[in-house]
Parts: sequence; structure tokens; C-alpha cells
Amino acid sequence: LQVLSDPKKRSIYDQEGFEGLKRLQAGGGEESHFEDLFGSFFGFSRGPQSDETPRGENVVADLWVTLEEMYNGEFIELTRQKVDKKSSPGLRKCRCRREMRTTMLGPGQFQMHQVDVCDDCPNVKFEPVERTLEVEVERGMADGHLYPFPSEGEVHVDGDHGDLTFRIRQQKHKVFHRRGDDLYTNVTISLLESLIGYRIALTHLDGHKVILESDKVTAPFSIIHKPGEGMPNHDHPNKFGSLYVTIHVEYPQDRQLTDTERMSLSQLFPSADIKSAEEPTPARAFNGLDRFNQRSK
Repeated sequence: LQVLSDPKKRSIYDQEGFEGLKRLQAGGGEESHFEDLFGSFFGFSRGPQSDETPRGENVVADLWVTLEEMYNGEFIELTRQKVDKKSSPGLRKCRCRREMRTTMLGPGQFQMHQVDVCDDCPNVKFEPVERTLEVEVERGMADGHLYPFPSEGEVHVDGDHGDLTFRIRQQKHKVFHRRGDDLYTNVTISLLESLIGYRIALTHLDGHKVILESDKVTAPFSIIHKPGEGMPNHDHPNKFGSLYVTIHVEYPQDRQLTDTERMSLSQLFPSADIKSAEEPTPARAFNGLDRFNQRSK
């Protein structure tokens, strides 16, 4: 700070207070005014606190969209109802401009206070208005993406409008779960299909079919990786993430095997080794994502 770092000014202030600094400035041709010295010393500045035009409140609103809209892209029209400011005859008193004033009470003593310095401003009135806004949901947009509309927020009687921002929120999807640019889902096959093979056409978010097939034995909780079948990348829409499909095997519940069927199965599959109690099989709760995470560790 200017006064603190200058030994001469520091000494004068200690002995005579601000009156000494004023005398120094008046007699020594200092470039700055007393208020500027005062501001340097205490971290304040004279004149208006800010030259910025006051603004109304910013508004942030959630906009819920489907995963299909985030995959394909979409334009959504919204009706915005708000209050706007219109000119009105006459003048009014306002507080659009305020300044800090300093009153010297004695050596080393002062008092600061704010004063209104605005001339009479044009009168205004408030009227409800309706405006149509269009939001572009871009391909690959992420949950939480912010879409701004400058000056569409709340009005300020003495200044400008604030901003309106939509926060893109993704609705829960009944088939797919999204994580970044990747998609996850579960598919159920029968016990027979797990043994002899299967072919499934999975409908994607834009309607195209993703073929899942195997002619081999499929173990429960197997994961199929389909590169390029995930979400488009927001920054590079021609690049896609991956699709991960967890296979769930459904066992028959409504019938028991006959003795003949048991004998046939016993001939097809060798007897499994009996595990000791000290080596239990880990429990496996079905959840495609959790199962995938366990295999990834």
C-alpha cells in the first residue's frame, strides 16, 4: 500500500493523521488526491463502487429430455412467460448510482457512508410478456449440460435483465443406461438358448437393429462388447462409444425334469466336482453394470 510503504507518509500519518497527509498532498504536488491515498491505505476507492450496470437475477431451469433426443439430436420449443420493463411517462427517484463518501472526524478518525447520486431517471412500468425459445439438444449432449439464453432472466428496475440457463437433464430410459459415451443394457435368454445358441435383434435409440448372436454355450452374466454402438461424442458426433450387453439366463421355473430327462442330461454333462465348505462359490447378484465393474478390476 502506498502510505504504508512510504516511510515519510507513514511518519506523517502517525503524528498528524489524515490532516497531515492532506497538507502533504496540497503542498508537495502529489499526483493522487487525498481520497486516493485513503483508498490505497484502507483498500477502498472513491467514487462509485462499480461502473457495471445492475442486472436482474439469473434463472437456471432443468429441461428433461429423452435418451433418444440426446442420441439423435432435437429442437425443442419452449414458451417463456416473464415480466418485462417498459417506459412510462414521468421521472422517478432511484438508487441506480451510489458513491462512497468519507467524512473526517479528526486526526486518524473518519466515517464512511454511501450516498445516492442518481439524477431523476425515466419512469418505468412492468408488463407480462410471452416469448418462444428454441433449445437445440445436440447429439451426444451430456446430462447436466448448460444451455444459456442471455438477457432472458429476471428484470432489474434500474438495469438489465439477468440470464436464463437451461440445464439439460436426461430422463431414465427403460432399456439403456448411459455412462459417458457408452451404453449398457441387459438381455435375457432361455436356458436352451444358452446351450445351443441364440440370435437377438436389439432395437437401438434411432431404430436400427443391433444383432446379438452366438452358436456356443453362453454362461450367465456374459458380457457382449459392441464397439461403435454407444452414444455419439458431443465434440465429435461421428465418433461413437461402445455398447455393453450383459446376458442373463432364465431357468425354467414351472416344471421339474423327468427321470428320463435327468438321465439324458447326466450323459451330456459330466458330474461337477464337489466343492468343500471351505471354498464356497461367491454370491453373484445380477446387475449388468456391477458385474462388468467386477470383471474390469
